[in-house]
Amino acid sequence: MTGDIETKECQLKDPMDLFHSGQVVKICAPMVRYSKLAFRTLVRKYSCDLCYTPMIVAADFVRSAKARDSEFTTNKGDHPLIVQFAAKEAQVLCDAARIICPFADGIDLNCGCPQRWAMAEGYGACLINKPELVQDMVRHVRNQIDKPRFSVSIKIRIHEDLKRTVDLCQKAEATGVSWITVHGRSVEERHQPVHYDAIKIIKQSMSIPVVANGDIKTLRDAEKVHHLTGADGVMVARGLLANPAMFAGYEETPLKCIQDWVDIALELGTPFTCFHHHLMYMMERITSKQEKKVFNVLSSTSAVLDYLNDYYGL
Repeated sequence: MTGDIETKECQLKDPMDLFHSGQVVKICAPMVRYSKLAFRTLVRKYSCDLCYTPMIVAADFVRSAKARDSEFTTNKGDHPLIVQFAAKEAQVLCDAARIICPFADGIDLNCGCPQRWAMAEGYGACLINKPELVQDMVRHVRNQIDKPRFSVSIKIRIHEDLKRTVDLCQKAEATGVSWITVHGRSVEERHQPVHYDAIKIIKQSMSIPVVANGDIKTLRDAEKVHHLTGADGVMVARGLLANPAMFAGYEETPLKCIQDWVDIALELGTPFTCFHHHLMYMMERITSKQEKKVFNVLSSTSAVLDYLNDYYGL
């Protein structure tokens, strides 16, 4: 589960320290398939403060050692780290939190995933309509994990009626949630503009940190959203996929970052499809249509390395 490390080597950190630093906390979002150890290692080199794992189904994680080994790897540089779980039962979430506790700095309960399968299973965004269940899950983890510096956060979407969202957030806060990440869209909304005004209202109703999420593509966007919402942190998904050096102020992926990705991915044994997909995202803005046609159909690591060498001298 932990790559090549011993538990005692984990230098666990208190993520709350980041929120008390006076700076906007720069966060890599939980992304299916993508926010794994190699990518987290890369964005941490470029001013990312806090990273999330992809969402992991807590019940599978608790039940199966195989699921634990395939879903979660870390190492001693991978901190502060939040493990995001999909759960709908308090004790299952607790059991997952207990397993992960020695290796991570906190857990996050996914209350925002709008995918049909998640909603059908009772996970993700359907939880925003069950504030008492969310409270129950948070309370259980707080009561059973005997580690004060271990954070418990939630990530939500907003309701059409914002009063319901504020109510959910205040209930979660009362139960001991460390912070709340708000994706400023409703469950039905996909590519519509993000309601930053809603995030601002939620922030003003809370005394715990609030993180803004949705359509942040550049460091300038991040600063703008911070000013618009007053949020304590910004969480980025696609913007970081396209440019992992975004938080360090780069407008597009620098060649140095591509080289770093190659080095990290090869060192950690990243599967080819994942290795290649990340490069396709990173090079989206810096390659011509013709180059994409060639690069996107390469089918082996050696072919990719040859291409990068021939075209970019990497």
